[in-house]
Amino acid sequence: MIADDDEKWLAAATSAVKQNAFYMQRAIDSNNLKDALKFSAQMLGELRTSKLSPHKYYELYIRASDELRSLEMFFRDETARGCSIAELYELVQHAGNILPRLYLLCTIGSVYIKSKDVTAKDILKDLVEMCRAVQHPLRGLFLRSYLAQVTRDKLPSIGSELEGDAETHMDALEFVLQNFTEMNKLWVRMQHQGPAREKEKREKERNELRDLVGKNLHILGQLEGVDLVVYRDTVLPRILEQVVNCKDELAQCYLMDCIIQVFPDDFHLQTLDVLLGACPQLQPSVDIKTVLSGLMERLSNYAASSVEALPNFLQVDAFSKLNHAIGKVVEAQVDLPASASVTLYLFLLKFTLHVHSDRLDYVDQVLGSCVSQLSATGKLCDDKASKQIVAFLSAPLEKYNDVVTILKLTNYPRVMEYLDHDKNKAVAVIIIQSILKNDTRIATADEVDALFELIKGLIKDFDGLTDNDEIDEEDFQEEQNFVARLVHFLYNDDPEEMSKIIFRVRKHILTGGPKRLPLTIPPLVFSALKLIRRMRGGDENPFGDDTSTPQKILQLLTETVEVLSDVSASELALRLYLQCAQAANDCELETVAYEFFTKAYLLYEEEISDSKAQVTALRLIIGTLQRMRVFNAENREILTHKATGYSAKLLKKPDQCRAVYECAHLYWAEEGENLKDGERVVHCLKRSQKIADAVQQMSNKSRGASSTGSVSLYVELLNKYLYFLEKGYPQVTGETIQSLAELIRGETKKAESGAGSFITSTLRYMEFQRQQEDGGMNEKYQKIKMEWFE
Repeated sequence: MIADDDEKWLAAATSAVKQNAFYMQRAIDSNNLKDALKFSAQMLGELRTSKLSPHKYYELYIRASDELRSLEMFFRDETARGCSIAELYELVQHAGNILPRLYLLCTIGSVYIKSKDVTAKDILKDLVEMCRAVQHPLRGLFLRSYLAQVTRDKLPSIGSELEGDAETHMDALEFVLQNFTEMNKLWVRMQHQGPAREKEKREKERNELRDLVGKNLHILGQLEGVDLVVYRDTVLPRILEQVVNCKDELAQCYLMDCIIQVFPDDFHLQTLDVLLGACPQLQPSVDIKTVLSGLMERLSNYAASSVEALPNFLQVDAFSKLNHAIGKVVEAQVDLPASASVTLYLFLLKFTLHVHSDRLDYVDQVLGSCVSQLSATGKLCDDKASKQIVAFLSAPLEKYNDVVTILKLTNYPRVMEYLDHDKNKAVAVIIIQSILKNDTRIATADEVDALFELIKGLIKDFDGLTDNDEIDEEDFQEEQNFVARLVHFLYNDDPEEMSKIIFRVRKHILTGGPKRLPLTIPPLVFSALKLIRRMRGGDENPFGDDTSTPQKILQLLTETVEVLSDVSASELALRLYLQCAQAANDCELETVAYEFFTKAYLLYEEEISDSKAQVTALRLIIGTLQRMRVFNAENREILTHKATGYSAKLLKKPDQCRAVYECAHLYWAEEGENLKDGERVVHCLKRSQKIADAVQQMSNKSRGASSTGSVSLYVELLNKYLYFLEKGYPQVTGETIQSLAELIRGETKKAESGAGSFITSTLRYMEFQRQQEDGGMNEKYQKIKMEWFE
């Protein structure tokens, strides 16, 4: 309803302005000064209304002030035709109402200044004093805004056509400052106009009018006569005096921001003490973080854009002043939210990183100041404040792109302590991502300790959380993958220092729960194995014939991998034991290698019960044992006998068959005469064939069932015979292969759908080898009769 009334009153007033403007323009066209003044006064009389809201009043003011441009041009023309400008100045003061009279006086006054018939000082002083006659906040505010508008290009500043002596420049400055002061007082008084229940509405309306006051500061910022000395001694103290004394939240926040944005960067740097000294004097409700953050951002950009400016920052000790000022503000405003104080220190940190990036002590000092502020709050429950802390901790990472530099900041982990579990992990992930992205090498054991202290949120549970708490499985896997990748970036070319790193990493990783260890122990194991091979490899061995260090590391790995069997990760533990056994083999540590195999066998016997898992584990055991060269005959015989025994005990016959023929490789190796036992090889192959026969018999007894599975076993066995034939095993003869091939032929005919493609490919390979003319392989295959293939 009120909005509708506003529109009606605005429409009526606008109509009256248009009508009087029409008659004013017609009087101007006919050079009728008397009527022009009459109708212009009537038009401006519409601005005396108290019915319009500030927003609607602004629209009416714009229409009326636009029409006054024609009147200003008319006054200029009249003076050009010989009319006395002084008489015109006196004449307009006979208008009946004070508000139209002052608008007309400002209009003719701008022409009067331009004529140079009188000093600008006198006219400006006269106008600014006369405007005090209007004390209605809204009307007075717009009247003075019009005064600033029409005199803006007529101030006697350096370089203008009205330039005078230095004192004249100060008169122009005094005029703008006085007009600003009066406008601000009117603007502040608006908050008290009306009932208390409409205070929020009035504040919103006042906020829409703030640019009217700010125009004066823009004018000051553009005056040529305002140099650093004038700004320091006159302009800034006068403005800050008005800002502090008005005691209005909206005005203080806006005007402080206006000062920061309007005047040059160098002015702010040279007057930092004065500007910062006003901040603690502002009202507690003022959003001080916006003010100070704007100042620090402005100074940071200044430093980034001008290398020559950096010595000035050091000269005025800008960092210490800003740090001290923020501390004073936080101390003065006891109700300042944690998010606000963190934001202040965030911008101070960004300022420090821009201007003093080489001063890590400054950066650490900012972190320490933030810790001191947070010490009274404890863990942050405010999500906004937590996000600001994350941004706060991310800033140095983004600047230096080097986590090693961050590790030198003693207060960095102290800040992280105030984050909750989730935000702590988020920062830890950011730290690891920085390492991965920038290929940062953590090269000492002390750096490892410092790093793992920072990322402990990913390494272990804290704050009462356990692995049984509900967590997002996908996020958990991703976090632990980051930790796993990180381990490979912990590296030092010096084997001794790298050994220390391995031991330190183990200490930290073992603090993780049963969900973490299966994901974080493997990269540690492989990093240690890589070190062991580096120690024992190459022409130059850093430890000579000394095996103590590799043995210590392998002993450490024994204890480390054993932890996995305690957290239900037996299959993984078995795989890692076998990897460690290979490393011990490379270091010629027979006892250690035997111990790893013993542990792997124990896990196989006691922990692995699933048939598929047993098959996989046994294949890994056989494959690893085949490559071992460190064992003496007795130890190798024990381990091989166990592997063969496990093969015969598998649940399914086909699995037994395959495992037994794989064991044949354990009796014949390319290197070493003591690892060639052809009779045992043939024994394994024949034993495997017997198991395949048993499978075939069971298939034949099962009516309706296909015997394809057993035929496939025969073909696999045939390929294994061919492998050993080509390797030159004397016990593997053409007659043996011929017998097996005939068996496959017969069983294939019985099968409803035989293993056609497999056997066909095998026979084609045999025929291909028979036709070779060199290499001697054809002689071996010539002994095998192939008529049955046709």
